[in-house]
Amino acid sequence: MTSSTQLAHGEAPASRPAKKRGNRAPAFLLTPAGIVIIALVVIPLGFMIFTSFTDFSQRTLFTGEFDFVGLKQYQSVLTDPAFYAALLRTFGFTAALVAGSVLAGMGVAQLMTKLGGVMRYLVIFVLIFAWAMPNVASSVVWKWLFQPGYGVINWLLTQLHVFGDMTNTSWIDNTWLAFLEIWLLVVWQAVPYIAITLYAATTQVDQSCIEAAQLDGCSKLRCYWQIVVPLISPSIMVITMLSIIWDFNVFNQIWLISQGGPQDTTATIGIFTYKKAFVSFEIGTGSAASVLVTIVLLALTSVYIRYLLKSGEDL
Repeated sequence: MTSSTQLAHGEAPASRPAKKRGNRAPAFLLTPAGIVIIALVVIPLGFMIFTSFTDFSQRTLFTGEFDFVGLKQYQSVLTDPAFYAALLRTFGFTAALVAGSVLAGMGVAQLMTKLGGVMRYLVIFVLIFAWAMPNVASSVVWKWLFQPGYGVINWLLTQLHVFGDMTNTSWIDNTWLAFLEIWLLVVWQAVPYIAITLYAATTQVDQSCIEAAQLDGCSKLRCYWQIVVPLISPSIMVITMLSIIWDFNVFNQIWLISQGGPQDTTATIGIFTYKKAFVSFEIGTGSAASVLVTIVLLALTSVYIRYLLKSGEDL
């Protein structure tokens, strides 16, 4: 049937299917981010995996020569007692950091609910300022505070007349004191984000539940632990999982304060890997250790993602 026949019978001419427009817009918008991810994540990760199967070393940097050694580097890492000591130290230090930062953040968040408007905003401003301070700057200033001879912390502890004369005490020369100094720094940096997040969650709690419990004779402390904490537990779980991932990766603070000393007793897995690759220049071995650490972090991240999916959170 021709077009003239269609018009004679009052039928509309068949129209061509409209072209889909805008289907390239998402790809166009995602391209810059994709290029950055490829440049900063995919390529370095691929190179790391590649070098973990070679004898890449300082010699390779000058001559470009290297040999494929298969799984030899992984065998070297997995048979090194220092690797397991650093891994165990990392898990213990991570647990201490997560416990300290989450509990301190919960405490600060609860205190913020008791403050007036002006004071609360002032506290939030101070917390954001502390949280936004770069790790390197914070670590350098922190090291000065604990410096023997003129450190403010040593002077204050000496004035308390409880620990004796600590003026010339070198914190980084003692394993436990060095860990304590680093622990205080990392917790101080983590508390602002945790406190503000949990404060926001606490403000969403239905106050009628707390008021009803208090009318029944429930103390404020008991109301907090038995009513508020269960209601904000999803936020606490997310914060805890994120803290585990972040604290497992702590490197700058440890390296700038103690460099893993004394005698590698504060060396976590990040310090172990860095020293292998960039101090001993066993780059292949360091890459193999980094791949193993990446696998551990992927496992931790998968737990976090599964929890978000299970709880219905929007990624």
